[in-house]
Amino acid sequence: MNERGNDPSDRVPAELAGLDAELPDAREVQRTLERRVDPGPTALGVSVGVVLLLVALVLPWTGPVQGWTVLAGSEWIGPLPRLFVSIAIGVGVLGSALALVLRWWALAWLCAVGSGIGVVTGVWAIWSRQTVVPDGGTGPGIGLVVAEVAVIVLTVCWVRIALRR
Repeated sequence: MNERGNDPSDRVPAELAGLDAELPDAREVQRTLERRVDPGPTALGVSVGVVLLLVALVLPWTGPVQGWTVLAGSEWIGPLPRLFVSIAIGVGVLGSALALVLRWWALAWLCAVGSGIGVVTGVWAIWSRQTVVPDGGTGPGIGLVVAEVAVIVLTVCWVRIALRR
C-alpha cells in the first residue's frame, strides 16, 4: 500500500482500484434509499384492506345496488357514495398496489393522506344513506360498511408505514 498522501485513493491497493471505480457513488445510493420505505409485516394489513375493498365492491351498498355499479356510474345513490368509492378504489386499491410495488416514501404518504380523506368521505357516505334516503330507498348496506372498515384499516397501515421512516 502506498501511504504518502491524505487522499483515500492513494491507500487503495492496485488490485482494488478497478473495483472501487465500478462501485456507485455512495451519495447516490443514500439518496435512493432515503426515498424508499420498507412496509415490513404491515404490508399484510395493506393487502387485507385491499382485498376487503374489492369484496365490498360486489356486496350491496344500499338495497340491491352493488359497489361496482356505483363506481361505474350505472346506479345513482348520491354524490357522497360515488365520491367515496372513487377515493377508495383510486387510493385504496390502485395507490396501495403502486406504493407496495415501488416502495416510494412519497407514495406511502399519499396513500396515508388519501385513505384518511377516504375515511371521512366514507362516514359522510354512510351518514347520507341514513339521513336522506330518496324515494323511500334503504339505508347503508353491508358493502358500504365493509368498504369503510377497509379504508380505516388502510389508513392505519399506511400511517404506520409512512411514519416509520
